[in-house]
Amino acid sequence: MKLVCVLILALILSACAPSGRYSQQRDSKPDAISAHIDFKDVVPVYEPYREATLRPYTVLGKRYFPLTDSKGYSEQGVASWYGQKFHGHLTANGETYDMFKMSAAHKTLPLPSFVRVTNLANGRQAIVRVNDRGPFHQNRIIDLSYAAAMKLDVISTGTAKVKVDIIHIDENGTKSVGVHQPIEPLPADYEKALFIQVAAFKNKQKAKELASGLSTLYQIPSLTPSDGKIYRLRLGPLKSEQEAKDLLGELKKDGYANAYKLYEAP
Repeated sequence: MKLVCVLILALILSACAPSGRYSQQRDSKPDAISAHIDFKDVVPVYEPYREATLRPYTVLGKRYFPLTDSKGYSEQGVASWYGQKFHGHLTANGETYDMFKMSAAHKTLPLPSFVRVTNLANGRQAIVRVNDRGPFHQNRIIDLSYAAAMKLDVISTGTAKVKVDIIHIDENGTKSVGVHQPIEPLPADYEKALFIQVAAFKNKQKAKELASGLSTLYQIPSLTPSDGKIYRLRLGPLKSEQEAKDLLGELKKDGYANAYKLYEAP
């Protein structure tokens, strides 16, 4: 009789146990916040795309066609987040999803990709690594990890209107952000104007290459005036003190700690 009771109890427990790939049916917040949660922006680097993730695929009866190149991608839409249900499981490109890292899922960007996500309600930004597929809810363009959603203040609302800009790094290390806009040439007749001096080089080619990369990245014209020995990399002319302040902040955040503004003719 005791053996029968044990067998019945085992059957009841097995009937209650979750089935399928995930251990819980609905997604949720973590039971506890990891001490190792990382809110630092991911540093974009060149990574070759995983070929397997570029193939068309079908989810819930809908066919998706991944992009073969992410350069120039920029989009606004609704972001959501995913957490405990998927934590520890494999992502679409074979990595392990860690909800306490800065990552995201996207339906069609090549994997892996790097994007800058801006919460349009509060201006908060996060740079995340896209290594998974989703979200497959209507009208949502990106699924943020729990850490990224916390940084952008999306946890309490569940979703948020965001702008997503690709940060594209090519094999030579050249970086561009979002949609490439034509850079207007310098006016031929201006006198002194406001610039940011980024750096100085003895090597002309190095100065020119970095000038081209920063000009594309920040969508601002560049100059490399020289006294015959030193080539000075400058971005501008800028339209206002506020634009100079914003650009200087971005440059310092990107590692150009010695950048400064100046008024000068080319």
